[in-house]
Amino acid sequence: MAKIKMTVPIVEMDGDEMTRILWKMIKENLLEPFIELNTEYYDLGLEHRNETDDQVTIDSANATKKYKVAVKCATITPNAARVKEYNLKEMWKSPNGTIRAILDGTVFRAPIVVKGIEPCVKNWKKPITIARHAYGDVYKGSEMKIPGAGKVELVYTAEDGSETRELVHNFDSAGVVQGMHNINHSIESFARSCFNYALDTKQDLWFATKDTISKKYDHTFKDIFQDIYDADYKDKFEEAGITYFYTLIDDAVARVMKSEGGYIWACKNYDGDVMSDMVSSAFGSLAMMTSVLVSPEGYYEYEAAHGTVQRHYYKHLKGEETSTNSVATIFAWTGALRKRGEMDGNKELMAFADKLEKATIDTIESGKMTKDLALITTLENPTVLNSEDFIKAIAEKLKED
Repeated sequence: MAKIKMTVPIVEMDGDEMTRILWKMIKENLLEPFIELNTEYYDLGLEHRNETDDQVTIDSANATKKYKVAVKCATITPNAARVKEYNLKEMWKSPNGTIRAILDGTVFRAPIVVKGIEPCVKNWKKPITIARHAYGDVYKGSEMKIPGAGKVELVYTAEDGSETRELVHNFDSAGVVQGMHNINHSIESFARSCFNYALDTKQDLWFATKDTISKKYDHTFKDIFQDIYDADYKDKFEEAGITYFYTLIDDAVARVMKSEGGYIWACKNYDGDVMSDMVSSAFGSLAMMTSVLVSPEGYYEYEAAHGTVQRHYYKHLKGEETSTNSVATIFAWTGALRKRGEMDGNKELMAFADKLEKATIDTIESGKMTKDLALITTLENPTVLNSEDFIKAIAEKLKED
């Protein structure tokens, strides 16, 4: 059978530890036998980032702007222990954060639903996609411990030197205070990414803040979303048969728990951080969670939602067998290949992405799976496969189709 051709490359960002090992296995067993794989390769492994003073991360993001589609392996964000372990020049920033900032993107995370891996919430039938605004708020906050009685104010000093002041609190004893910010441009990019992705995936979009309490900060998010929707997306949503829905964050949580799923839930930074973990855990496993970074300019970067599986990597280095779940990493590749095919009008490539996803799900539903899934499946007598044999079992299914 002739291999599927690709005219435009995908940006390929290699990564670290056990996911780097899986990355190679996936390419050798599930992609290269079927596709003339065309990628522009960047090694984002920690050693190479260190060698290039992290320039490789910046280069990979700029390449994504050029080719519009990227696929990324999980990477290490170093802490003090990693600096020592890898003898790093410095504690390099998160590659995801660097790429996200350059592409001005929003992260969308959705569970991969498989029969036999049942959600904890019994009425959830379809995936719930979390869209997280990954800028500002508490993550770029300034904090201060207040030692005793005194006054804390917010002060804005304009370029002309004029000041605006807002009382935070008159302290009569020790306490703590925090200042947060966001910028309208970032919120606008977040809104457009959410509206575009909803149209892309033909899903309803929910957005929730606490504007009744935060009448300026959260209300600004609400107003920007509504203004952009009314001006640029209302007619497109109606034409696509999907809806945009705003509510308070506490009401959204209550509605989510009673829903069947099948929509995008857009959240501010902290809410998205918390809710994406809640959704992934309740659907069964973080290893079964896809992640795609979408920019309002139409750049897409696909990856698994989980990390580098450090514990398994250390076992692998000792020559011990591992049973590491590669599903989310496989789906990162299928997402990127499908999007490349969609942009290029390459129907064969899009069909292959669908077939590979089906083969992966069919393998699990036939009872063949990695250890993490075998521990939570409702299927009787599952067959536990090691990391490589699981990928090879998917390859056999793919050849059958």
